[in-house]
Amino acid sequence: MSNDGDLRSFIRALPKTETHLHLEGALPFELLQRVRPEFARPPASWGWDYKFSDFDQFESELLDMAFSWYNSPERYHEAAKMIFSRHLALNVRYVETSFASGVIEFGGLDGREVLAAIRAAVPAGLEVRVFLGVHHNGAGPKMKPVLEDALDWKGLAGIDLHGTESFPLEPWSAEYWDAARQAGKYTKAHAGEFMGADFVRRVLDELRPQRLEHGVRAVEDAALVTEISRQRVGLDVCPISNHKLMPGVTLANHPIRELFDAGVMVTVSTDDPLSFGNTVVDDYAALAEYRGFTRCELAQLARNGWEVADVDTATRRVALAEIDRLNA
Repeated sequence: MSNDGDLRSFIRALPKTETHLHLEGALPFELLQRVRPEFARPPASWGWDYKFSDFDQFESELLDMAFSWYNSPERYHEAAKMIFSRHLALNVRYVETSFASGVIEFGGLDGREVLAAIRAAVPAGLEVRVFLGVHHNGAGPKMKPVLEDALDWKGLAGIDLHGTESFPLEPWSAEYWDAARQAGKYTKAHAGEFMGADFVRRVLDELRPQRLEHGVRAVEDAALVTEISRQRVGLDVCPISNHKLMPGVTLANHPIRELFDAGVMVTVSTDDPLSFGNTVVDDYAALAEYRGFTRCELAQLARNGWEVADVDTATRRVALAEIDRLNA
């Protein structure tokens, strides 16, 4: 981790976005301790060189921690208030976060109530867009009507395909994703974290999401990288998460450098800080230390976040102008 205080001050000063954040995975550790006092110290996965053995280990540990807390809309509200206040403290001004459809399917919660609780926690000075994270194989008889109804939920920004990357993509058919966009919902999908460029291409071709979460294994196919760059499909990349979770990927060899250099619209986020112990400032600083990102390039990453953000033109213009002043 970089000890460059001046660099960290610069990163903090940048008006930033965070566009890849799972609300369950962002549970503040002190709230976990309130209900699980046996967590006297953070999990081992907060260690800088920690590597999860596989996605199953990561998922089981995260779910055990997160759903010790998240069992009511009120708990979502309390956690979201704390999470969002910490974003403001780091000069993050725009957030896209998701809550998992599993809390409806397995937790018995009302999705509309959870959505309202999260939105009510948004403080002044922060713009937040809330997504429903729908997982592979998560549209059985119970959930399919819920997911269809969700496209009419006022205040729901969009949908995001979550979970273990797998074929087939059904039941996330093109028709559902088209219906979401027709309903004014923004569409995102996780791809290119554990499966390779072929999976990324299938997701783009079949579901046509407007943005990819992770997407870093697209780097394995130069033609695909060129196409993603040409189409300006944003990749919401989480370097520290990938360092601790993706096989063969470390901060020292993270593909974000190659993607950035190829002109891909990459952004920087934390993913699941409950599991990784990171802040978005840590992720920016790690790119400077391990992948040689200059201040000018870090500023461009912040600009990218605003370019993909669902904000009005005036808000985007103000943020970009402030970044340019800091980087002058």
